Amino acid sequence: GLRPATLGATLHQIDRFGEPGLLITDYVTPPMAEALKAHGVAFLDTAGNAYINQPPVLVWIKGERPRHVAVAGQETGRAFRPGGLRVVFALLCHPEWAGQPYRDIAKRAAVAHGTVGDVMADLQKLRFIAHTNGTRRLLQAERLLRQWAEAFARTLRPKLLLGRYRADQEQWWEDLDPQNYGGLLGGEPAAAKLTEYLKPQTITLYADKINPRLLLDYKLRADPDGPVEIVKRFWAFEANDEALVPLPLIYADLLITGDARCIETADLIYE
Repeated sequence: GLRPATLGATLHQIDRFGEPGLLITDYVTPPMAEALKAHGVAFLDTAGNAYINQPPVLVWIKGERPRHVAVAGQETGRAFRPGGLRVVFALLCHPEWAGQPYRDIAKRAAVAHGTVGDVMADLQKLRFIAHTNGTRRLLQAERLLRQWAEAFARTLRPKLLLGRYRADQEQWWEDLDPQNYGGLLGGEPAAAKLTEYLKPQTITLYADKINPRLLLDYKLRADPDGPVEIVKRFWAFEANDEALVPLPLIYADLLITGDARCIETADLIYE
């Protein structure tokens, strides 16, 4: 099932194939059809919409509505539900934690002890966890990252938004020390600092709560369509960079935008 939140992850995965492909999905809305066409991605859906550009053949159909809207299949088990995504995120950031006691993983992932047991069993069933010489090991981390990023965008990320704001100055964030306000930079500004490849359009800050001092100091005013978003922190361990969120989260946030430049930057972060 293709949705706006998962469009970026889909485009990134298609780009990594290295040759033209055909995306087949349940339903492509007119805006998503335009986005796929702009990215040069051929597609077909069950409603009869299509884009195939293989000269001398051009097929371009959009606006057809499905008779029945299919419900995208949901992952079974706990690994890709909100609590499970927190556990998987901790393991992606620190694969060596896969072999640690469940209570330690639960504390770092900010979930209940029982959730870790369910998730680890699910990951083993999906062949992301293996037992070697009596120790658990994380396998296929790259594939797990891609699945986590897609599920995070669809399942967990929408629940974490604390508020959106607008600033008077576009570059207000460049001299921001997020730690002074109990936060970490994520998404586009974090990627810009790491790669110097991107001019951020959306400023993402992860924090436990909205700090009134931040709003006052940088004259941030509430705006449901504003380019500044404050997102709730969902993990309980320190990042390698004290001012930025962990790399897997930067990668996922870039894909959520669906923007071509952000997807290119996500590829740099991925590598």
